[in-house]
Amino acid sequence: MQLFGQNWTRRELEARIGHLGQIGGIRRVTLKEGKEAGTELIQVRTGAGLSFDVVPAKGLDISLAELWGAPLSWQSPNGNVHPMYYEPSGTDWLRTASGGLLMTCGFSHAGSPSADGGFGLHGRAHHTPAKHVSLREEWAGDELEWSISGVMEETAIFGSKLRLTRIFSGRLGDNRITLCDRLENVGFQPAPYMMLYHFNFGFPLLGERTTIGLPSADSEARGEDAELAACGRWNAPNAAVNEAVYYHDLRRDAADGAGMAHADICNPVFPAGGSFRPVKVTLSWSMDTLPILVQWRMPGAGEHVLGLEPANCRVEGREAEAKRGGPQLLAPGASVFFKLGLNIA
Repeated sequence: MQLFGQNWTRRELEARIGHLGQIGGIRRVTLKEGKEAGTELIQVRTGAGLSFDVVPAKGLDISLAELWGAPLSWQSPNGNVHPMYYEPSGTDWLRTASGGLLMTCGFSHAGSPSADGGFGLHGRAHHTPAKHVSLREEWAGDELEWSISGVMEETAIFGSKLRLTRIFSGRLGDNRITLCDRLENVGFQPAPYMMLYHFNFGFPLLGERTTIGLPSADSEARGEDAELAACGRWNAPNAAVNEAVYYHDLRRDAADGAGMAHADICNPVFPAGGSFRPVKVTLSWSMDTLPILVQWRMPGAGEHVLGLEPANCRVEGREAEAKRGGPQLLAPGASVFFKLGLNIA
């Protein structure tokens, strides 16, 4: 295992610690105050500087993520609100969305509220509690592998019946997260599905010297305030600024040999203890099942956040998606797989 700048065997490490939690690992905690009361967090420490909280009650999504004690993610003013407060109509999703590193939007709907089906903003996935949640830490030779898994279901009598099985995995000593999702239609009728992985990055990863690298794509700005030239840079907070959304329809050459597309955020002066060092955060995703990258650019005050959102749809709602030939349909008994990764170098 590579840890603290050198290689170790399992026994060499075990001789130097009393408990694995001294250097990293997984533990469960429960929040106790306000609207967060009762919300459980699964806290992951990689031992290499990356730590993050997975929230079983909120779609097994990722809330706060930090590197060397400094945030990578943007946290919403709501905090880790318990899903019991979720109001599914209109844009009320905004009252209980946690922000954090990842909010899953789907499964039947993502994007603006839609009269078609009565869907509110971004669907129900982020507020769907997981079941069969399992944590694993296991040695494989001299490498300690960890994983977190769970199942979320979106079902209705006379409606769609979709099941998402999610697995996060990684290794101690490695600042890398792998996410594998399987979405299955367990019903007996074709089911529309819209999936968007809402990754949210914030200060201090975002600063005036931060640059954003995007994959090869045909890009389009949504709205009069969105300028394509701004996609690759970041600005100081401005309370008067409006949000901007960009659609990047990936070109065939955007995928690497494994079929993964990549976007990166580079900050040459990320805080590391009492000093600064360059950091590159790379987001990867399976281009065959997530052919669109939605970019949400919001350098406001308080709402100071960059969203990089691999998706199989745009975010203008069911009606607009229908005009584009969507949403995609999942046949009875069929599954679709989504693979994503986050790497920090």
